[in-house]
Amino acid sequence: MHYSIRIFIVLLSALILASCNLDSQFLRPTSISLEAKGITFITRTGSTTINFSGENKQPSIQSDIYTIESVFFQSTSGNNLNGWLITPTKGKPSTTLLHFHGNAGSLPTQYELMTPLVEQGFKVFLFDYSGFGFSSGKATRKNVLKDGLSALDYIMARKDVKNTKLVIYGQSYGGHLAYIVGSKRQGDIDGIVTEGAFSSPKDISAEVAGILGRIFVREPHCAYKAVRDIHKPVLIIHSTEDSIIPFKMGQKLYDNANQPKEFMEILNSHLYGPTYYTDAIATSIEKMLK
Repeated sequence: MHYSIRIFIVLLSALILASCNLDSQFLRPTSISLEAKGITFITRTGSTTINFSGENKQPSIQSDIYTIESVFFQSTSGNNLNGWLITPTKGKPSTTLLHFHGNAGSLPTQYELMTPLVEQGFKVFLFDYSGFGFSSGKATRKNVLKDGLSALDYIMARKDVKNTKLVIYGQSYGGHLAYIVGSKRQGDIDGIVTEGAFSSPKDISAEVAGILGRIFVREPHCAYKAVRDIHKPVLIIHSTEDSIIPFKMGQKLYDNANQPKEFMEILNSHLYGPTYYTDAIATSIEKMLK
């Protein structure tokens, strides 16, 4: 074989391998064995332990402000998914937020990102994608999309949710997913809120690997294209201090979105909007549903 051809093949193989590695970085699940009785992890305030009981893996989380119901439901991915329905103890929620979390962690490490909004009176349903937490199967982008659609089906079928407004609230990777699911099922939802979402797989890959990321990473779905097809209210939240997903990506999504839309520029770290801007976010969600 000619030397230059061999060099070309080696370089091409290296590029393909690099693209596969980049592709795998979209999902970094933390799985939990079904036999596990508890999990200990580190938070901003120290070490936390959550124990689980029963077939539904009910978490040992006590609160005077909300209750948590742990459930399992079937996804069209073929996997059994674990979800937590968090309901405020006071009042009757008029809005349910279907939460799509980011590309890492699991429910025990994700749920506190949304409890400030539960304290504002919203019912919130969070779930783990395939391969995350107690959810079975493999974490792939194809499975996660099926999981998101199946979670929407599950929450719509619950009697305690049927008389509430339904809003998808996606954070980071889940924000990108929210636009894909929303564009396919906008007749079933009343609005979309995203926080720290990236505009497309190629855009975020290019931030990591430059032009190679843009060229070689697969893009079966793209949020900034999907948002053009959505004609329900959209609230886009992004921090100017976000070191994970560039602020410009939130602006790009906003520019492509249809009216009615709102862009909320905030400060602080990636995905801490509900922590530091609870009232503002709650007010904007209520406004978008009027």
